[in-house]
Amino acid sequence: MAEDNFSEIGRVEAVARLFEGTGYSPAGTCSYPMSGKDTNVNASGVLLEGTDFDLTYFPLKHLGYKSVISATGELYACMAHPRTLSVTLGVSAKLDFPQVKEIWTGMTTAAREHGYKSLALDLIPSRNGLCIAVSASGELLSLTEKRRTRAKSMDLVCISDNLGAAFMGMQVLEREKKRFENTKDDSSQPDLSGYRHLVGAYLKPELNPSTVSQLEDAEIIPSHGYLVTRGLSDAVKRLSRDSGLGVKIYVDKIPFPGKMFDLGKEMNIDPVSAALNGGEDYRLLFTVPIGRHDKFRHDFQTFDIIGHLATPEVGTVLVTPEGVELPLKAQGW
Repeated sequence: MAEDNFSEIGRVEAVARLFEGTGYSPAGTCSYPMSGKDTNVNASGVLLEGTDFDLTYFPLKHLGYKSVISATGELYACMAHPRTLSVTLGVSAKLDFPQVKEIWTGMTTAAREHGYKSLALDLIPSRNGLCIAVSASGELLSLTEKRRTRAKSMDLVCISDNLGAAFMGMQVLEREKKRFENTKDDSSQPDLSGYRHLVGAYLKPELNPSTVSQLEDAEIIPSHGYLVTRGLSDAVKRLSRDSGLGVKIYVDKIPFPGKMFDLGKEMNIDPVSAALNGGEDYRLLFTVPIGRHDKFRHDFQTFDIIGHLATPEVGTVLVTPEGVELPLKAQGW
């Protein structure tokens, strides 16, 4: 039956159905009060070889770094400070100890950059390629939570950096991989110098470790926050669902990296589609009270304001430069 197929149900609806009757609610991150006044926030994720990464071109150190960022970004989205990190590596027979050490070096580098106080590691065998499971916990300060206000129509939707670069970088790597497989010339290495930023955005995404502290110091507390990993459309739909409000995103406000449109023409990929549905960006999306607009503009110039919340009946729409409103679509919804 059609309603039994994941392709018909969609990822988000499938998760919601699995939670029905359990007494629990689905959540991307889990939080609960600690013995004191602050709140403990947990985030976790799994990366699978062949699905989430290709070891043909993915440097192991970068892979370890990126896996930590995937969980750390979820903490930052909740305005939590990283505290503990637990990693389980499912290691296949084709990896030796020096290679596993490379992965772990990338992980410890990211952990130090983002202020984790303790790390745990377990190694288990895997028959189906490398598997990386990461679980992170962080601390949401009670004062930060008290300052958080309910989202309102016209509140700002902000993004921490450009979008679409990671997806385009992955496409470049896949293209060069196919060329290499066709030539079978081990001495020929692809020239990626012209795509350094795009490839780097995919292989080693970075987040500012000071973002949460800077927002706290400025007394600008987002009502909602998300780590953009499955494209902007997915994050915007989650925002609309969680806030109960509509969202307007403006095409001409979406930040794109340099050479994005030239490469898009070269590879026949629409940069706007890459930003909306490409994924792998690892950017922070926040909603900021409209009353804090001027201070946010002044203090957080690396962020771009790309839209605003709206009344519920608006839904989630993309507004073209001509003012046409197009419904946003996202994979899994």
